[in-house]
Amino acid sequence: MFLAIGYGDEAGYESTPIQVRRHAHAHDERLRERGVRMSRAGEPIQVRNTELKELRQEPGAYLRSALPVAGFSLLEADSLEEAAALLAESPCSVAHGVVEVWPLEDWNQQD
Repeated sequence: MFLAIGYGDEAGYESTPIQVRRHAHAHDERLRERGVRMSRAGEPIQVRNTELKELRQEPGAYLRSALPVAGFSLLEADSLEEAAALLAESPCSVAHGVVEVWPLEDWNQQD
């Protein structure tokens, strides 16, 4: 199981040729049909409850990057290389952004 985090901004997306963007969105649809779960990122909050003493929630991301987080995907692949290949044509990959791929170890899916 792999978690992918897509980073990209509107300027990079808009500067990408429309045919490339259409190809990327069609590629994402094929990934969804394969069972990849993906979603755009909403506004995050930070949650802290140090030593179970005080629950605090603060707006905003804890991590900072040159590009904003655009979305997430959860996918099955046999290797990191396969996961990277599956994501190589996604919108963030082709529209002046980047996709991070994180292997999830000891994943226990609970519905």
